[in-house]
Amino acid sequence: MPRPLPGPVSWQAIQAEALRRIRDREWKPGSLIPHEAQLAAEFGCARATVNRALRELADLGLLERRRKAGTRVPLNPVRRATFQIPIIRQDIEGRGAAYDYRRLGQAVEPAPEAVSALLELAPGQELLHVTALHRADGIAFCHEDRWINLAVPGLETADFSVTSPNEWLVQNTAYSSGSIEFFAAEADGAMAALFGCRPGAALFVMDRSTWAGPLAITAVRLTYAPGHRLTTEI
Repeated sequence: MPRPLPGPVSWQAIQAEALRRIRDREWKPGSLIPHEAQLAAEFGCARATVNRALRELADLGLLERRRKAGTRVPLNPVRRATFQIPIIRQDIEGRGAAYDYRRLGQAVEPAPEAVSALLELAPGQELLHVTALHRADGIAFCHEDRWINLAVPGLETADFSVTSPNEWLVQNTAYSSGSIEFFAAEADGAMAALFGCRPGAALFVMDRSTWAGPLAITAVRLTYAPGHRLTTEI
């Protein structure tokens, strides 16, 4: 007998229950799972909510969805690497430190050639350019240098003087793809002064771009203080 879902019936709750059934072999490898309409009736939610949950699992390679053939658990699931975009505030607070944020600059400007190319936009297209500093216990933790597509829904009402672009975008956009590059860079004079380190010190740098379908969302460079470590799960 199906177990009732805890709390409100969100797509995340349905996804978690579907994942449990896959892992516990209630939905066996190679077998078809119930139709979306059946699951919607079972969980007492809209069919679109079930569709969203199953689509996410299919994107992870844990389900196979074929038009008119239904959805089944693959015999040999192909796990696809995923990366959850962290909220820097939560990262700092999770380390037991006090968080504070300061916007350094904000302007609508023509994007640099490298950013336009990365986001596949016309050369010189204007984007919102925001720079900000995230601090932990009053010490510089991360410098955020971000370009945001002006076509992002809701951007006109965002207040980056109080909320970082990092946090606002995670909470207000549903990205579907992106790219991430990690590398070390030597601190120039400005970054050395910002992080209180010597010029030439090794800094951890992350370049990331994100998309929502065909819509380019943002390109950001996050530069962290010397000694920073990134931990994630696969």
